[in-house]
Amino acid sequence: MNAIKILGVVLIVAGITALAYGHFSYTKESHDAHLGKLELSYKEKETVRIPPWAGWVGIGAGAIILLLPFTQRS
Repeated sequence: MNAIKILGVVLIVAGITALAYGHFSYTKESHDAHLGKLELSYKEKETVRIPPWAGWVGIGAGAIILLLPFTQRS
């Protein structure tokens, strides 16, 4: 399996995952102040929404990559 076909499979899996979950969250940590040995910080939770059309585009692009015949150049 060459790299192009692997890319097609990865795009399909990413598209299905985007449609299934629709968002992902991560925690961003910020440091506000350092007062000697005292450190003040806080954590902020961020959520990123993935639009459904992005999942469908990923699935479509992956399917096209898998269905089109690519020839290897020597």
